[in-house]
Amino acid sequence: MGRAFQNRKESMAKTADAKTKVYSKYGREIYVCAKAGGTDPNGNLALRGLMERAKKDQVPSHVIDKALDKASGAGGEDFSAARYEGFGPGNVMVIVDCLTDNPNRTFGDVRGCFTKTKSKIGTPGSVSHMFDHCAIFAFAGSDEDAVLEALMEADVDVTDIEQEGERITVFAPHTDYAKAKQALLDTFGEIDFEVDEIQFLPQTTTPVEGDDVAMFEKFLGMLNELDDVQNVYHSGELPDEHQG
Repeated sequence: MGRAFQNRKESMAKTADAKTKVYSKYGREIYVCAKAGGTDPNGNLALRGLMERAKKDQVPSHVIDKALDKASGAGGEDFSAARYEGFGPGNVMVIVDCLTDNPNRTFGDVRGCFTKTKSKIGTPGSVSHMFDHCAIFAFAGSDEDAVLEALMEADVDVTDIEQEGERITVFAPHTDYAKAKQALLDTFGEIDFEVDEIQFLPQTTTPVEGDDVAMFEKFLGMLNELDDVQNVYHSGELPDEHQG
């Protein structure tokens, strides 16, 4: 899991370069999360994690506050989640998560990215069964056994725990996100999470080679330029010189 996760982080770091785009993505995500689970971060752990992540990415507080205001009913757009799946260049499996106020427009935009790069958009579920939908937490620590014990006591269905040096990474089913985070906070107090998110990790990776490399990078770039696209998950493994 760690390798696929690392590839994903490097791919994200490479494409999330425009600050305004990052602010817009967080704004939408915070809005939807607060609308679904309430605007109080103490009672909505997913929102709390999202706000902490936004602050780490230097999203200004007025962007966060505006999203919370909208979610509490002070007007504004009504965004809903949309997910598209298919095969990108090199037959790489791809999941595209969007937040949209106009699903028809968003589907057209996303489909355009697939068709312009000779890729194929599929039906819902066509590739997602080949990914694990995981809650992931990474933080400083060296006592893997204590972490596992805390999670087991809280009845969290732990998928995997990895320790590298002084860092522990926990993988759990996405449905156990709140339970796992609460168990870690209850046991270890306030933790400064390096990673605190839910994402799709591919069960197998697909090497991207030759002419497909440039086409695949073009495909990812086009998707990341779309305002409605929040996250792109894929099974592609690019040559080392194209990572990070």
